[in-house]
Amino acid sequence: MSPDPTTVHPLPAHDRVVFLSPLVTSPKIVVGEYTYYDDPDSATDFEHRNVLYAYGPERLVIGKYCAIAAGTRFLMAGAEHPTMGASTFPFTMFGGRWAEQTLDIVTAMPSRGDTVVGNDVWFGHQVTVMPGVRIGDGAIIAAGAVVTTDVAPYTIVGGNPARPIRQRFAEVDIQRLLRAAWWDWPADLVTEHARTIMAGTPAQVESIANGLSQQSS
Repeated sequence: MSPDPTTVHPLPAHDRVVFLSPLVTSPKIVVGEYTYYDDPDSATDFEHRNVLYAYGPERLVIGKYCAIAAGTRFLMAGAEHPTMGASTFPFTMFGGRWAEQTLDIVTAMPSRGDTVVGNDVWFGHQVTVMPGVRIGDGAIIAAGAVVTTDVAPYTIVGGNPARPIRQRFAEVDIQRLLRAAWWDWPADLVTEHARTIMAGTPAQVESIANGLSQQSS
């Protein structure tokens, strides 16, 4: 039996682990099933402590089966300050005449858009993700990394700013896994083949996906 994705605490003895999908309430945060956050202090406060400066329309979209370690933070576009003039001070946010005189400057600032995380992404301890970044399926973000640019699928990155360390698989195998998209399989099928997904080869995972496709055709 697979865990219930609608349960906030999937491990009853460990409140530090939460499934995020049933926990978040903001329409600006979308999280797929089985993605979890692990934090010994404030796991249930992820929406407020780990998604910062979400003042604008930009969304944070996280796929399924992602593992997010304590201290990982997603900085949203509201963290941006104007840099076209003499000062970067955010006069607008304090209201009154300051806002009246400067609101058009802020609304005209370019946005990098939504921050989008794929499926089966592992975030190490205290990762920081900057606004508008896109992280591909199967990526690994090393502890302490500051992600300022897009990350390709099944790529390990680390450092500040984060740089590619290596690809997890050869390109042909990456394409196999992207086609298989095991994270979109029914939960029962994922449970049945969890061992292969965890320790098998990309070719074996693709073979299961091909069998599923033949059954549905």
